[in-house]
Formats: sequence, C-alpha cells, structure tokens
Amino acid sequence: MTRRAGGHRILRALAALALAASAACAPIVTGLGPTRQDPQLLPERLLARDGAILALETWMPDSPPVAAVLALHGFSDYAAGFRMPGAAWAGSGIAVYAYDQRGFGRSPERGRWAGSDAYVADAADAASLLRARHPGIPLFILGESMGGAVAMVAAGRGALPPVDGLILVAPAVRGSAALGPVATTLLKLVAHSLPWLSGPTGAPGLRPTDNHEVLRAWARDRLILHHPRVDMAWGLVGLMDEAVAAGPRLDLPLLLLVGARDIFVPGGAMARLIADLPPADPARRRIAVYETGWHVLLRDLEAARVRGDVAHWITARGTEPASPLPSGADATDVLKRNGLH
Repeated sequence: MTRRAGGHRILRALAALALAASAACAPIVTGLGPTRQDPQLLPERLLARDGAILALETWMPDSPPVAAVLALHGFSDYAAGFRMPGAAWAGSGIAVYAYDQRGFGRSPERGRWAGSDAYVADAADAASLLRARHPGIPLFILGESMGGAVAMVAAGRGALPPVDGLILVAPAVRGSAALGPVATTLLKLVAHSLPWLSGPTGAPGLRPTDNHEVLRAWARDRLILHHPRVDMAWGLVGLMDEAVAAGPRLDLPLLLLVGARDIFVPGGAMARLIADLPPADPARRRIAVYETGWHVLLRDLEAARVRGDVAHWITARGTEPASPLPSGADATDVLKRNGLH
C-alpha cells in the first residue's frame, strides 16, 4: 500500500467515525437567546439584547476623545487583556471599550461556546451603542486573535453600523484549511464524541508572547480560561473558517498587524488571508509585520511599538491616512522579507 493510499484510508475511517459520533453526541453551543430588550451600554457592563450581562471595561482620555475603539479579546482571554493598551491609547485621546465575550472571563455560561451569531450580535450592538454615545468622532473595531475573527465575520455579514476602520491584531484565521484534513477530522471526532473533554490551551514550549511577566499573570488569573472544552476549540475553528470566507468582503479601511514569531496563526494562513483581501491602496489598508512580535502583540516586550502604531493609524485617518507607521513595520522590505507583500 502506498503512503498516499494509506492516508486516504485513514481519513475515510476518521470521517466515518466522526459521522457516527455526531449522531450520538454534539458540541454545546449556548447561542443567542430571544430578543428581550434594546441593548444598553451601562457602567461596567454591556446589557445584550437577550438580557445577557457582559462585563465592560473602559479607558477614557482626560479630555474629549478624538476617536473611539471597541476592542474584542481573544480566546481564553477577557476584557482585562486590554488594560495596558487601553490606558496607552486613552493617553493619546482615544476612548477604549472592551467587554467579556460570552463564555469567557466574567460573562455568563463561562466555558461554553456561544456561536458566531451571538458573538457577531454582541459586537454589532456594542458598536451601535458606541456610535450613538460618541457622535462626530471616528469609531474603530479592534479584534485580537479570536476577537479579530469576530470582527471580520461581523464586517463580512454587513452587521456592523458605519465604522471608520478595522484593526486586526494577529486575527484568528487558522481555520480547517490551514489545520489540514487530519487534524480537523480528529478535532471534529473528539468534539462530537467527548465535547466535555478539556485541556490546556497550549503545549510545553508553545507560548503566545515573549513577555514572561504577562505569562505569569495569566497563570495566576482565575478568569483566564486555562482548560477550555474541546467543543469550544471546535467552535473556534468554525469561526475561523467564517473569518477566512469573509476576507474578500473586507472593503473597510484596515490595519492588519502580524507577529513574525506567531506560532498560533502562522505566516501561511496570514498570507492566504492577505491574498484574498479586495484591492486597496495604502490610504485604506496597512499591513505591518513585527519581526520580534509574537501572537499577543499588544502585550509583548516591544508592545509599545505596536500600541504606538495603532494610535498613529487611528489619529492620522482624517489628515494623513497614507502616512507610514512610526515603527516602520509596514515598510515594503519588511513585508517582502516575511512573504507578505
């Protein structure tokens, strides 16, 4: 038997097992409940349309803001992940809002996947509320990792109110195509047969950042989802697939930030995303690669460069939208060196 034939037989067997398992058990998706009220932006919480209460954190400048940002956190994380960048951007005159997405942090149904529809609805409602709260100033949606995937799906569906741009920080676009058929089929099999199975978010030697102080804080933080269920991981793959499919429809002004040392969303997946984006000139799209950057770019040791680039891109939109980023991470030679040009 050839190696290729053997691989095909394994895939067929795994697919048959996944199909059989799916008939007996299924991943839990809490979903979006029926609409009960108009969503509200209250002190320290976002009240969702179905009554869910999502913890909210804000960072406000001392003077009237020049722009507002809705920040969406990554998988296993929660709104507190934006405390460092939020404070820095507030110092540049930018109002920053972040809430705990369903299933994470202090949100209801912690440890359960809510589904793309729920994540998109919350992001769209929060953005609409911020647009109403801050009329006359630019509004941006920033998504980190999983939050980037949510922002992409929301924009691709046309669910967002008028916004002035998307900021994608190492967006989660490592979907089933990037994982490969064997890994995807195995994950589906386990998610449909043992959905309650949980495990660590990483493995020895795999780290999202070079900032050991941040890693130690995560290890002590009980609100970080350290051992998510396997059906949450399967839900994330589905979200990432939707984000990849939304790429060709992202015609908003876009800032895409990539860490060259990111092991969670490798360069190949990012290169495919960039190739699928609609054509745009530098005034509407900026791609930056941080050659010493990891996955959690906003909290790396050199995060100040990244945070400065974000603040510059936001504040320059109205006057010099094509101006280079202060760090130089968007320079053509940097992009070429990393295969993203």
